[in-house]
Amino acid sequence: MANPRELDKRRKSVRNIRKITRTMELIATARFKKAMDRAAAATAYTNRITQLVSDLTKTGLEVSHPLLEKREKIERVVLLVLTANRGLCGGYNGNLTRAGLERWELLQREVPHARLEVSGKRGISGLKFRGHEPQLSYTHFEDRPSFPEVELIADRYLNEYSTGAIDRLDVVYTKFESMSRQKVAVETLLPLGSLGDSPASSSSAAGPVYEFLPSPESILEEVVPTSFKVKLFKCFLDAAVSEQIARMVAMKGATENAGDLIKSLSMQYNRARQGRITSELMDLIGGVEALK
Repeated sequence: MANPRELDKRRKSVRNIRKITRTMELIATARFKKAMDRAAAATAYTNRITQLVSDLTKTGLEVSHPLLEKREKIERVVLLVLTANRGLCGGYNGNLTRAGLERWELLQREVPHARLEVSGKRGISGLKFRGHEPQLSYTHFEDRPSFPEVELIADRYLNEYSTGAIDRLDVVYTKFESMSRQKVAVETLLPLGSLGDSPASSSSAAGPVYEFLPSPESILEEVVPTSFKVKLFKCFLDAAVSEQIARMVAMKGATENAGDLIKSLSMQYNRARQGRITSELMDLIGGVEALK
């Protein structure tokens, strides 16, 4: 027979755990709402500046920019993997680590020089455990990444690409599409040659008519680097939103499972307590009968 005292002790422990998971769910919900507002605002700006660059490249003028041109030979590639600093968010970090590891192993086979950079303590430890040491790591990005912080990394990538130190930049992150849909994405941010085929530019097939002042080249010189910075910042924002959604769902599931376990333990406790009382009554009745 189960010990009622042990069952009651375990039930109290599960109740305490349920309080913690419920609190974490509420915190993740609040952070998610703030992160989603920032990501939604950045999405409109990213689509608009992407469309602007695409329209400028389709004007029929002889305009070009180094960031828009693909290299003939891809010999130096940087892989950036965006994960979280904390766990308790379901399979969020595991999925990113597996996708990053798959792309990293592919790059090691295809290009002579590949560099691995990881953001997030979970991704860093996960890749180290699998025998891959990141050359650069970032642990200061939380649920509210700021544009100046991301801009420092983006400027370094732009300088390296302009000087030929790298030929391509791949980013592995969780893309936020809606509250119910987030998926692991592997995107090439440098070069920006894919801008001309972006969905934002397909809405205006003929393309708007622009008047350039002072010149298309000078405008592209300013707009194209900004477009890359905004796209990289959007990756960080999507990762932050997706992390909070994953944690919110995981903590909600843990809270519900704890409630079900408490109900099961309460039933076992009541049965064990009833059985203990019945056993004691039978002992008393047996003693009375023996005295007769």
